[in-house]
Amino acid sequence: MEEEEKAGPPNKDLYALLHISPEASDEEIRKAYRQWAQVYHPDKYQSPQMKDIATENFQRICEAYEILTDENKRQIYDIYGMEGLTSGLELGPKLNKADEIKEELERLRKRKEQEKTSAHFRPSGTILANMSLPHFLKGVGIMRGMAMTSEVQSQISKSNTVGIGGNLAVTGNAGGGAASAVFRHQFSSVSSVEFMASAGLRSLIGMQASRHLTLHSTATMGISMSLKDGSLNLSNAWTRQLSETTNGNIQLILGPESSVAVGWQKKEEKRSVAGEVKFSTSSFGASAHYTHRFSSKSHGRIAGKVGSTMLELELGGGRKLSKFSTVRMLYSIGIQGIFWKFELHRGGQKLIIPILISRHLNPVFAAGAFLFPTSAYFLLKKFIVKPYYQRREKQKALENMQKTSAQVREARTAAEKAQQLLQNVANRKRNRQSEIGGLVITKAIYGSQKALKKRDELSVPNDESSLSVIDVTLPLNFLVNDSGQLKLHDGVKKSGIMGFCDPCPGEPKQLYVEYTYGDKTFEVVVDDYEELLIPRPSQQV
Repeated sequence: MEEEEKAGPPNKDLYALLHISPEASDEEIRKAYRQWAQVYHPDKYQSPQMKDIATENFQRICEAYEILTDENKRQIYDIYGMEGLTSGLELGPKLNKADEIKEELERLRKRKEQEKTSAHFRPSGTILANMSLPHFLKGVGIMRGMAMTSEVQSQISKSNTVGIGGNLAVTGNAGGGAASAVFRHQFSSVSSVEFMASAGLRSLIGMQASRHLTLHSTATMGISMSLKDGSLNLSNAWTRQLSETTNGNIQLILGPESSVAVGWQKKEEKRSVAGEVKFSTSSFGASAHYTHRFSSKSHGRIAGKVGSTMLELELGGGRKLSKFSTVRMLYSIGIQGIFWKFELHRGGQKLIIPILISRHLNPVFAAGAFLFPTSAYFLLKKFIVKPYYQRREKQKALENMQKTSAQVREARTAAEKAQQLLQNVANRKRNRQSEIGGLVITKAIYGSQKALKKRDELSVPNDESSLSVIDVTLPLNFLVNDSGQLKLHDGVKKSGIMGFCDPCPGEPKQLYVEYTYGDKTFEVVVDDYEELLIPRPSQQV
């Protein structure tokens, strides 16, 4: 869960604290500072306790104002947050302009990324284990053959990358293998060249060059020569972005086995689809696949192939086990028979196990081969897998809560203190809006996304869900402006707002708001970085 949190937009706590947009001008920052200073200036309070609370929050406001009104500090904060300001990063005395600082920071960031990339190899590989149920039932063993491919790439300099790989295949009593090496040089951001060589069953040497012709199109040309018979292969490929989500490509190969292929790919947030038509001197074929993402962890897939030598339909789905691991099960039926296929993907490594169920296309057997694993999957998911992950997530959440309990208690105390000083003004604003039938926040809860789905149960004191949320009704009533509107800016994490805190570090958070406007009651739920604007234009009279 922490990875998800870190993957989001950068925290803009200082902007949230002053209740301004990340694009706010200097004048808007000064205006916000004066407004908050009127509330939290220590001289406004006589009680020692209230004065201490005011002093603590006034210092936070002053710090935010000092950073955001300093052009250089604001640039650093916008890119790296408070860590960039407190890390002692030395930019040099000649970097006086904001653009120069931003450019230098970006250069340092890219250099660190390149160093990190260069320090690690990027391995990838596939293990394919072909199995046969008919062979096993005949007593001749279950394995039909195996194949392995492996490659390791390393960026040896800013412009140069080398790769070494090999493959091995065994079928029955026959087998073979090959070793390959690739050197890639990047001339610029738009052009590169690759030199390759392989030895083994397919010994060859070759090269290919790529170039971005325009912002949306790329061309690749290559030539290779077989060291076995001296034959040449010429290849040309063109790729073009047809829309924001769609790419098209054409590939032409001239040689002993000439072919032309036309394909396209469309990828959206929830679904992806691709297709290809290929003609060669000895055959033709077409293929297509469609993938739908049901959630961030699971997806379904349907694919088909048709041609002079193939006819196949494939159905299945997969589930993400962790950040780096995905498991997939597929069912295919075609002229080669009925297959189950199991796949495990982890990082750049793949384990693929196709199991031949039957060579005969018996309808009853084909239906059973599809329904059996499908039923088994849903039963396992419902009674074993899902309960296991629920227990694991609950345990992780509990461990995270215990680890951060002291930090959360301290943050809650600070938020409650900040709310004390907002109370008088917030009540006056609420009463005024109530009199004129304007915007009144009747209930507002900020915290765990999961807990907010069960918000009707949050009234139970000391309930586990209640500990992962905070009541922010008062600060939101305070933030209602004189025009009777409330706006929380887009891209700003809400835990930084005065009177808020983060009650569940590392977990996805939302804000639930119940409010009245006129004689009507409304509800709205927004994500942590999402803009909130109420009442909506359609609700205003």
